[in-house]
Parts: sequence; structure tokens; C-alpha cells
Amino acid sequence: MGMTLVLASGSRIRAELLKNAGLTFEVDPATVDERAVEAPLLEAGLCPEDLATILAEAKAQDVSERRSNDLVVGADQILAFEGERYTKPEDMEAARRQLLKFSGKTHELLSAVVIAKNGETLWRHLSVARLTMRPYGPEFVGRYLASVGDVALTSVGAYQLESRGIQLFDRIDGDYFTILGLPLLPLLEELRNQGVVDR
Repeated sequence: MGMTLVLASGSRIRAELLKNAGLTFEVDPATVDERAVEAPLLEAGLCPEDLATILAEAKAQDVSERRSNDLVVGADQILAFEGERYTKPEDMEAARRQLLKFSGKTHELLSAVVIAKNGETLWRHLSVARLTMRPYGPEFVGRYLASVGDVALTSVGAYQLESRGIQLFDRIDGDYFTILGLPLLPLLEELRNQGVVDR
């Protein structure tokens, strides 16, 4: 039986990016408790870059351990802002507070991607994007959240850059795919090296 490419993520946008790139793959989301993995790392004072990479690695290894000989792609994204890290907002009020904090300021999105096989990490990569929000007030945030609804709770920044969320921004420095949570160009290059994608 041949090797299958597997995406260890339930993220709709990550699957869409791979599909649009012409890849054939299966989706098998990792069952890792991210907060449990994170807790000791945060206590140890690990930087967001390492945190994102370790989480992506945990997801890739989790799935690759139960799928022998398959090539498994794990990914994770962390938002870092003023010395704090942010995960997906729990509810609309958390999303509102978060977006108001970001108004007129710059935050970083750190996206890690890892390839594993048989529980072993073969390759890892981290990309960083810096995003500057334009100054906006509570009224705009209220209208924005009302228009997008619960979809705001599906991303770490409470925004979807690929849709209405773009209206929150003033400046973006970094790779579009990194912002969407999957550094696609380095991943494709490594998949070419692994013989999964044609050269």
C-alpha cells in the first residue's frame, strides 16, 4: 500500500489551501489536548515561536503514531501581542475585548507546520507575520462582530483576513498563507523533497 498524505487538522481553511494547491490528502484531526500540552511549557516560560512548533509537532506525531507509513502534516498558530499569547476567543464578548485591545496596534501571528511519519518528526518550519490594525472604535467592532457572527470565534485573532476581517487592518507584513495558519510555500517545497508533490 502506498503512502498517504494526511492533514492532522480539522481546520476548513487549511484543508482548502492544500486542496487548492492540487494535493490529494486525507483529513484526520489530532486528538491532542492543546491546553494540557501548553500548560507546562507556559510555566517554563517558553517563547510563542517554540510553543507553536511544539504544538504542531504534538498534533503531527499524534496522528502519525496511529497511521503507519503515512506522511502527516500538523500545524498550529499562535497570536502574540504585547507579551501575551492569544487563543481562539471563548465567546463574542471575549472577541470584542480582544479586537478593541488590538485597535491601532501591531500583533504577530506565528504559524508552525510539521511533517511526521511513524511518530517521528521529519521536518519543521515556523513563519511569522506582523499585522497592524487600523484605529477603530467599539461601534465598528460591534457592527463587525454582528455581521460575521460566530465565525469570529474560529480564529485566534477573531477575524478572517480572507473575508470581512480585512476591514480591520492598516498594514500587513508577512506571507498570506502564514496568516491563514499554514505556511504553504515551504510546506510544498518539503513535500517535493519527500516525493509527494511533483518537481
